[in-house]
Amino acid sequence: MRCWRNGSWVAALLAAWLALAVPLAATADGIEIKKAALRIDEDSVVLEADFEIALNPTLEGVLSKGLPLYFLLEFELMRPRWYWVNEKIAASRQQFRLSYNALTRQYRIGVGNLYQNFATLAEALDLMSQVRRREDVEPGALTKDTTYAAAVRMRLDTTQLPKPFQLNTFGSRDWNVGSEWYRWTVSP
Repeated sequence: MRCWRNGSWVAALLAAWLALAVPLAATADGIEIKKAALRIDEDSVVLEADFEIALNPTLEGVLSKGLPLYFLLEFELMRPRWYWVNEKIAASRQQFRLSYNALTRQYRIGVGNLYQNFATLAEALDLMSQVRRREDVEPGALTKDTTYAAAVRMRLDTTQLPKPFQLNTFGSRDWNVGSEWYRWTVSP
């Protein structure tokens, strides 16, 4: 009864809970944006974004069995307007195809018609996590002394999975992997 009164059991319980919670937070699965920026030159607009990608055991398991995973990078550049709907300056999507070949024991990243092989999953995810991409913006679309709103995110594209797996994605946190929209302002 004595420890009940002085509250030491509460401190011990809180310390045990923190000891369990901290390692779980350090190994969180999903996609998180570390930073994003837009580099604007006279003739080009380049998106630079760094992600932290960690696959959960379910995704690693289906990947090791030969099922490719598709990730979608989405980017938007808007000009906010107070009198009407925001004007969309640029919007793009890029798909990454992550696969594993059991015969060669290599991971493969595909972007469009370009492919690259990796010895480990960590190396493949590292390539996906560092995005440097030129965006298609019409010449003269960006003007000086105007503020634009940029947004970027990356997510697992479950629509590219085979139909039986698409049914498993409904209501499952294991398949709902993606970052929130990361928004920032840009002034050329």
